[in-house]
Amino acid sequence: MPMVNFKRTVRTGFLNFMRNGIVSLSSVIVMTITLSVLSGVLLFQHVLETTLVNIENNVDVAVYFVPGADEPTILSLQTQVNALPEVASTDYVTEKDALADFRARHANDTTTIQALDVLDQNPIGGLLEIKAKDISQYESISNFFADTGTLGTGTASIIDHVDYNKNKAEIDTINGILKKGRSLGFLLMLVLIALSVVVTFNTVRLAIYFAREEISVMRLVGASRGHVQGPFVIEGTLYGIVATLLTLVIFLPITYWFGKHMTDFFQGINLFTYYLTHIYEFLIVLVVFGVGVGALSSFLAARKYLRV
Repeated sequence: MPMVNFKRTVRTGFLNFMRNGIVSLSSVIVMTITLSVLSGVLLFQHVLETTLVNIENNVDVAVYFVPGADEPTILSLQTQVNALPEVASTDYVTEKDALADFRARHANDTTTIQALDVLDQNPIGGLLEIKAKDISQYESISNFFADTGTLGTGTASIIDHVDYNKNKAEIDTINGILKKGRSLGFLLMLVLIALSVVVTFNTVRLAIYFAREEISVMRLVGASRGHVQGPFVIEGTLYGIVATLLTLVIFLPITYWFGKHMTDFFQGINLFTYYLTHIYEFLIVLVVFGVGVGALSSFLAARKYLRV
């Protein structure tokens, strides 16, 4: 018997969805717009996260050593740095490699190259490039070198300088962008959910209003609460399902255009490729969101209007 009632409720919901053409269409359009905004937010989050991660990966702290610094001491210092909990990785560039890099960067500067050739020894010291696990931890790493800046023989320091102070403003700016960017999507999602519930709630109440006479008859003959509310919940669920399918189709040409024309602007991120490879994830998110909002809003609207 419960299964029979469930089938009847589902069938009635489908019939109401088809019969209330204008209301159903308007509800689907509203839900499609909502899910399209949600999809846009998800794509924006991907672009933002990927861009910020790329920027974060390009940030590091470089420790420059004085020319002729004792290499075993440098390697010992590198071991100490690797042991720091804030450090993700280090890369030691020897004096020889640093000189080769310098020559490559100034290959077209004849005066500089000639000056290097005149010198009897390498004026370029080695350096230690350090990447932190989090961009906010570079200051702590810089403080470590301030505390150990006299490593070497006697009171002579093998460290020429640490470039953190020079890049501190840029690092702080990027860190602020990372924090704000990662919270922006969450705030947009909350606003989006609230707006979707309000809009769907009102469109379902409109559908209930058009069916008020039928509902009155059902209540007079003693129809149960679930039998009265159920079809409207099914309608709300259908709004979400149809809107999800429309949204997925709509975003195919949109992401294709962005992937074709805006890949360089998005630092190599091809939105079309990303969308296709994650389309099942989009499907799950949109179905859960669309069906959840549609069904919940329909249930609340029916409960409020019908006083059941």
